[in-house]
Amino acid sequence: MPITVIAKLKVKPGSEATFEAAGKEMIAKVKTSEPGTLAYVLHKNTKDPAEFTYYEVYQDQAALDSHGKTDHMRAFGGKIGGLLAGRPEIAVLEEVARK
Repeated sequence: MPITVIAKLKVKPGSEATFEAAGKEMIAKVKTSEPGTLAYVLHKNTKDPAEFTYYEVYQDQAALDSHGKTDHMRAFGGKIGGLLAGRPEIAVLEEVARK
């Protein structure tokens, strides 16, 4: 059963471009090295450019667990830690139904 993660991150004013670049780099790493990640999409809030949201879909819990243990995830955390304006809001969702 697929697992969806919604991760909302707020960055400090003036850090938007740096965060966005790190986010794009992270997506490239996920794309090439995480076959169990079905979707990994970064969004920017149109009303608040300092708010970013990741929409992530994993084929199962094992794929989500693996994602959290990758070297590129640790590196990403190190790059963005000082850019964040507070702790990320993370929701892990189990799919109920789909079209």
